[in-house]
Amino acid sequence: MPAKLSVNLNAVAMLRNRRDLPWPSVTGLGRIALAAGAHGLTVHPRPDERHTRHSDLPEIRALIDDEFPGAEFNIEGYPTEDFLALVEKHQPEQVTLVPDDPAQATSDHGWNFVAQAAFLTPIVKRLKKGGFRVSLFSDADPDGVDAARDTGADRIELYTGPYGGFHSDSAKAAKELERLGKTADAAFRAGLGVNAGHDLTVKNLPALAKRIPALAEVSIGHGLTADALEYGMAGTVGRFLKACGW
Repeated sequence: MPAKLSVNLNAVAMLRNRRDLPWPSVTGLGRIALAAGAHGLTVHPRPDERHTRHSDLPEIRALIDDEFPGAEFNIEGYPTEDFLALVEKHQPEQVTLVPDDPAQATSDHGWNFVAQAAFLTPIVKRLKKGGFRVSLFSDADPDGVDAARDTGADRIELYTGPYGGFHSDSAKAAKELERLGKTADAAFRAGLGVNAGHDLTVKNLPALAKRIPALAEVSIGHGLTADALEYGMAGTVGRFLKACGW
């Protein structure tokens, strides 16, 4: 089965937040994305709420529950106590833990699973006890996969930023793709599922899907939102689904 598509709504929220107005509607565009075939919605509610606001979360949860019960809600973020409380309140199907500093513009690296195992393991245990699937943001590094598994997590999410960053250098992109592929291979051997996200586009998704055919999910925000300005949200979701292999 091709990788499922989760639409990250942070870029939509950032555009909305430029004005004290309710548009573009984060929930409204999420509805269009799901109606067009997206399998889920992702948000990253940072402490300063510069993207998704905490007030968006109950609306997205209700949208999925009431209109698209087969879809999934994925909340990602750095696991502070406040973040964990948000997760436990709004009950996503998946929680993706990322090692973000609050001041970062966007996620730009994965966890050091060996060095941060003592920090991550009790958090993963708490989330698993709450019934959530847990995914950990991961660099393209096969050597860290066993330590990721040992935290108790269900999946890793491959950080594909470097791969996307080589959009104009096919040779470097191919090398980065193989690093991602080898990390995914190691994750599968360890019994982990594999997601991917960051700077994925209609152009670079097919090669990723071919190299990692058992990829479970891709979470895409910036590139998808940029394309939606040209093709509309529904048309863009269709393009990304096709790029995933649907």
